Amino acid sequence: MKQKTEYIKERIASLGLVVSEEQAVQFYQYYELLTEWNRFMNLTGITEFEEVVQKHFVDSLSLVWMEDLKSVDNLIDVGTGAGFPGIPLKIAFPHLKVVLLDSLQKRITFLNEVIHKTGLTGIDAVHGRAEDYARPGKLRESFNLCVSRAVARLDVLGEYCLPYVKIGGAFIAYKSGEAEQEIKDARSAVFQLGGKTEDCKNFLLPDSDIRRSLVKIKKVNGCPKKYPRKSGTAVKNPIK
Repeated sequence: MKQKTEYIKERIASLGLVVSEEQAVQFYQYYELLTEWNRFMNLTGITEFEEVVQKHFVDSLSLVWMEDLKSVDNLIDVGTGAGFPGIPLKIAFPHLKVVLLDSLQKRITFLNEVIHKTGLTGIDAVHGRAEDYARPGKLRESFNLCVSRAVARLDVLGEYCLPYVKIGGAFIAYKSGEAEQEIKDARSAVFQLGGKTEDCKNFLLPDSDIRRSLVKIKKVNGCPKKYPRKSGTAVKNPIK
């Protein structure tokens, strides 16, 4: 395992981020659980060790190129799936209080197993739809930061995610490839949801030709109570 943990530390260091041996072991435990559970449920199409490290772990942690996570207290990962980016961020930044939100109970069971086996604390996996937990009295406007690697247009993600963010906080979307046109198309929706696009960083994952973008939307005003709308509406009828 020592060779594997050294590889993990080396790849994460390509982001300018240092993790301890204990943290590298947690990443390796996560990898083992991911591939073990993936044999009987669909968590990821990426299972080779080096690919998981680069395309899941390093990709998740690329957030450090956009945000100083040492100054963030808590975050929610909306549509977390197999735990990306929330679990890698929690392992690398243990002070973070993290909520992993996903609509599929089987994935929540997997995430709870990862949390238990890696010994992580201050992290909760919650079963539910983004539209439901963003209602007043639940998790609405509870977080400094919301992140999502979910595959959806930015106007749709904004409706799911911005209601969770406190005014002054931010929502950061992980996107593949260039995101400028998507940002332009979502401008009106982002404004109506109380946000303002602050930054977009385009980059290649270290030592690869994989193009990624991080889009940061600042929460500058309260989100109208009618958002998010009921399940499925944001996809079928995006905010114009």
